[in-house]
Amino acid sequence: MATVNFSVPDQVKKAFNKAYARENKSAVIADLMRDAVARKNRIKARRGALRRIAARRNAREAVSEGTLRSARENGRP
Repeated sequence: MATVNFSVPDQVKKAFNKAYARENKSAVIADLMRDAVARKNRIKARRGALRRIAARRNAREAVSEGTLRSARENGRP
């Protein structure tokens, strides 16, 4: 198992120690780090998906406003 050292503001340390007084702080920090990694991976995945969507949209042939309006109006009852 690795040891990690971080510097945090004293106020944060005090609040953390108070909130997790009766818990294994190493386990809590490890869980928070796992959550942070998962969140970062979700952000990267979302950005990749948005880039792929944008690329598909840009690759399509542009449709005129008139064509779009006509399609909307013709599809309505």
